[in-house]
Amino acid sequence: MFAFLARRLLVLLATLFVASLAIFVVLEILPGDPALLILGIEAQDDTLAALRAQMGLDRPAPVRYLTWIGGLLSGTSGISHTYSVPVFELIGERLAVTAPLAVLALLLSTAVAIPLGMFAATRRGRPGDYGVMGFSQIGMAIPNFWFAILSILVFAVALGWFPAAGFPGWEAGVGIALWALVLPAVSLALPEAAILARVTRSSVLETLGAEYVRTARAKGLDERRVLWGHVLRNALIPMTTILGLQFAFLLAGSIVVENVFALPGLGRLIFQAVSQRDLVVVRDVVLLLVAVVVVVNFLVDVAYAAIDPRARRAG
Repeated sequence: MFAFLARRLLVLLATLFVASLAIFVVLEILPGDPALLILGIEAQDDTLAALRAQMGLDRPAPVRYLTWIGGLLSGTSGISHTYSVPVFELIGERLAVTAPLAVLALLLSTAVAIPLGMFAATRRGRPGDYGVMGFSQIGMAIPNFWFAILSILVFAVALGWFPAAGFPGWEAGVGIALWALVLPAVSLALPEAAILARVTRSSVLETLGAEYVRTARAKGLDERRVLWGHVLRNALIPMTTILGLQFAFLLAGSIVVENVFALPGLGRLIFQAVSQRDLVVVRDVVLLLVAVVVVVNFLVDVAYAAIDPRARRAG
């Protein structure tokens, strides 16, 4: 197990290094002047020179890269040109919205998808199975931003059950804040639930044909105990991978939904940073999102190896 973890950790570090190098090259080395991009073509030469010095663009590229990485490792970040505050401070404020939104969306998608997938698998080839598969096809086909707009029109404007946009803040109360995140979370959870339902159905169908399931039935166990005690536990192995990836994608894929609902989250921050040409914020936030995906994949590999020893030997 130690050798498996060491190999996976080396892959994680190498991936983060390559990703940080790619982000730096794209934003600061490829043809184009970041200072000119921020200030515009009508900026004065002395203003451009001052901004280049402030951004460190007057130093060699390797020095700028090492300074950036060293600052991140030491817990210090650059200063946002738009907000004039450290980028880490901005990220911390926005994660207080995006992280609960991603967790809530993941819980909703899991709570819907696993029962639906098991329901479809136990009724293979029957109307219930076709209904669940139809739902999954529709859920994967509908863009989440379109569903978000539709949910605002129905549940916020027409029925008035939920706020249409904005976030009251956690200081207004946990219940009020979570209530404002319900519609965005449902909009994010719909396609993920559709995917997870299909994966659950396939995994449960494969497990239902295993010999130990037939043995459990031959011993006289009722169908409920067979499904929840034997089938689901073993079917969770491939589902663990999907759940881990879904959380990473929910965290990184909230840009559109947060803008539809005007939520002050990480997705809206990177959208505003791109539109305002705040490359310091873009650089750090993109690296953070990449790191989240990589670390979640690492944790999924570890969980997979803990559940199934064959994965450790194969690794």
